[in-house]
Amino acid sequence: MKPVTGLWLNPRLPPLRLVALGFLLVGPGLPAWLPAAQDRARAELTFPNPPGYQTLKCDFHAHTVFSDGAVWPTIRVEEAWRDGLDAIAISDHLEYQPHRSDVSTNYERSFELARAAAAPLDILVIRAAEITRGEPPGHMNALFLKAVTPLRREDYRDAVRAAVEQGGFVFWNHPGWKQPDRKSVWYAEQGELLAKGWLHGIEVINGAEYDPIAHQWCLDRKLAMLANSDVHGPIAWDYPAEERQHRPLTLVFAERRTLDAIREALLARRTVLYSQHTLYGEATWLQPLFHGALELRSGPVRLQGTTRGFAQVFNRSPVTFDLESLGRVPEVNVPKRVRLHAGKTSLIELTPRTNNLSGVRTLRLPFRATNLKTTPDQSLEVTLDVPVEFVR
Repeated sequence: MKPVTGLWLNPRLPPLRLVALGFLLVGPGLPAWLPAAQDRARAELTFPNPPGYQTLKCDFHAHTVFSDGAVWPTIRVEEAWRDGLDAIAISDHLEYQPHRSDVSTNYERSFELARAAAAPLDILVIRAAEITRGEPPGHMNALFLKAVTPLRREDYRDAVRAAVEQGGFVFWNHPGWKQPDRKSVWYAEQGELLAKGWLHGIEVINGAEYDPIAHQWCLDRKLAMLANSDVHGPIAWDYPAEERQHRPLTLVFAERRTLDAIREALLARRTVLYSQHTLYGEATWLQPLFHGALELRSGPVRLQGTTRGFAQVFNRSPVTFDLESLGRVPEVNVPKRVRLHAGKTSLIELTPRTNNLSGVRTLRLPFRATNLKTTPDQSLEVTLDVPVEFVR
């Protein structure tokens, strides 16, 4: 990482990869010579919809060759379609265009190309830009712009003001990136922007890195939480299919599948973050994601004497839920740990604690979902209601 023209920037990609990707820079589609693994197919991510809202899968931080990325904007769109996304922001740096000898320096062009490619794929593309400064104040993304060019200002305050005057949503990118041990520091500059109403969110997850300090800031200062890829090269380089790791996503709970509805939801802080098989968010939104994903696929669990029975629970979401028992249930023995596998039906084994019961009753089994984080230190508490038939 080197200071370039006074800015601390992360080029992300070694030069050889940029050369190797040369063929991808010139066309709207993928070349025919790519291997079969690149067949055009969409991975559907089935997250439940909370009552009154649609769950939209979004990545608000991505780069193209129009700044320091390595792919053409149309490739970003198809990657988003393949990854099951609903919306993507093309957020090229305003102040850093290392490919300026090869591509236009028109700040609007990357969005225009992406928007045209997105229409037939039904992907929403957000006009955005990354306001790139040294520390402080660091990097900030501005979303939902009417035009990018007015943000090209010498003073970062003028750039942020220009974004806000357009109705933009501004968030602080990877606040711990330049800090020792990645421990984020709240700058006076961010405090000034927040006081003016010009800072609306913080990137809690950037690529593979989760920032617990930024997570707590969002809770304390009532800012929207975001998780983004900040992708520079092809997305498959960072998240190979064979490793079964999906790019980080911001799940947005919007009233409609439109750009205006996404903007409204972000300003209202209706988000949950998805990264590395973990969900981060407030209990208000994690609870419907958890319970809406599950379906009991067995009748009442029949228990007689010392025999064991099984509740069959189907998890339709892409997240495997890891549960820890929160304590004793008077009627039955419950496993200390339960794993509800993504896209599969899992068994929960129950055995009776007493022989004095008869009839059908619904038992409430308390758990802690250890990979559903409400704060950096706390996990979501949940219950599973399971009907059990006791036979003497």
